[in-house]
Amino acid sequence: MNIIIRKAEPKDVPAMLQLVKELAAFERAPDAVWNTEEAMLKEGFGQQPFFQTFVAELSDTGEVVGLALYHWAYSSWKGKYMYLDDLYVKEKMRGRGTGKLLMDTFLKEAQAQGANMVKWQVLNWNEPAIEMYRKQGVTFDNEWIDCKIFYPK
Repeated sequence: MNIIIRKAEPKDVPAMLQLVKELAAFERAPDAVWNTEEAMLKEGFGQQPFFQTFVAELSDTGEVVGLALYHWAYSSWKGKYMYLDDLYVKEKMRGRGTGKLLMDTFLKEAQAQGANMVKWQVLNWNEPAIEMYRKQGVTFDNEWIDCKIFYPK
C-alpha cells in the first residue's frame, strides 16, 4: 500500500471533517469542533478559499488517511507566512512516515510560494509529533502565550 500526497478536492471534504473530528478527540476535546461539511466546502473550495489542504490517500483504496490544512497569514515583523492549522494522520497509519510526507509537502509548498516562515502549534504532551518536528529543525517557542476569543454561532 502506497501513500499519495495530493491537494484536497471538494470530494474530500467529508473525509477531511472526519479527520478533524478524530484530531479533536485525540487532543482530548471531542466536542470542540463546530465546523461543518458545508462550511468547509464553501470556505476551502469557494471563490476565495480561506484554507488549503494536502491529503494523504491510500493508493489501493483511495481512503484519505491524513491531512495538512493550512492558510496564509501575515506578520508585521516577518511578512507573509503559512500557518499549519492541522496535521493529522489516522491512528492505523501512524509510524509509517505519513505525517512526515504531509509535513515535507507542506514545507515545500511554503517555500515554493515564497513564505518567509511557517508556524503551527503542538500540544506539549504530544511527544511523537514533537519528535518529528525536532527532526525538521523546528524552533520551539516557550515565550509566547496563545490568546483566543470564540464567537459561537
